[in-house]
Amino acid sequence: MKQTTLALALAAPLALAGCMNPYQERQLGGALIGGSLGFITAKALDADSDWVVVSTLAGAAAGTLVARNTARNRCAYATGDGHYRVAHC
Repeated sequence: MKQTTLALALAAPLALAGCMNPYQERQLGGALIGGSLGFITAKALDADSDWVVVSTLAGAAAGTLVARNTARNRCAYATGDGHYRVAHC
């Protein structure tokens, strides 16, 4: 069961990437990086499984690119608490 789940988890992003535009790819990339960092941080701090899930989801939300202003090269990112952070892309 674990091998099937792992294989699906690794294959799903590849399947999704085939039918995505560059904007959606940036969103997915940010969410994956944010979620990974949240997961790694929770594991490094020896958090219980509930906090691992919460930190992974919060990291994914924080890493998601929400909007991009190509004229000014500025992007808005969700911070996970209902606010947005604007920074250079």
